[in-house]
Amino acid sequence: MKSLSCDDFRGIAISSVISKVFEHCVLDRFQKFFNSCDAQFGFKKGVGCRNAIHRVRKIVDKFIEGGDTANICALDLTKAFDKVNHVSLYMKFMKRHIPLQLLQLLENWLSDSFACVKWVSSWCQVFQTISGVRQGSVLSPFLFAIFIDDIGKIQNNRYGTYVILYVDDILLLAKSVTALQRMLWLCEQELYSIDMVINAKKSCCMRVGRRQDKSCSNINTTDGRQPKR
Repeated sequence: MKSLSCDDFRGIAISSVISKVFEHCVLDRFQKFFNSCDAQFGFKKGVGCRNAIHRVRKIVDKFIEGGDTANICALDLTKAFDKVNHVSLYMKFMKRHIPLQLLQLLENWLSDSFACVKWVSSWCQVFQTISGVRQGSVLSPFLFAIFIDDIGKIQNNRYGTYVILYVDDILLLAKSVTALQRMLWLCEQELYSIDMVINAKKSCCMRVGRRQDKSCSNINTTDGRQPKR
């Protein structure tokens, strides 16, 4: 049996009812500033996992019907929600020209956030959270979607490259291995600019189509790590 480590656990924030009501009010009043690109399917009204799967299936079928092979890379991010850089998040919002009052509210909301860890009947000392968005919070999925929203811009449907996002899950699709490799590097550049890292051990690549069994070049991150095949 594999021994457990800290990486096997992920904290879920338990917020007060008042906190959740307040977040719902912020989301309801400023909804237009929390919108994300069409490539993002997570936590959107009327859109869900089924829509994302349907979109992927349509893209793959289009490749195969055109005589091409669908090259797919599924990326996992290392402790995605926990590593959100607050300054980078504020900059993302400023590019959206959000009201100053909303920006100040979010800054105070995140910078003055404190937490403690409960394990069975034991509690740790209260500490300040200087990065990340709380898993279990009402606003967190929307904040994270905005944080990685620019990744959706690396797709180019004209040249057969696509991006599918479901909150922190990233799927890259391309007609060729070369195009997929280029997409991965572009994705890495954007992630690097916001202090996010790809977890290569939990990422994987696959091919679907007439050349799926043919040998091809390995897909590598910029530092030489290879997602599983």
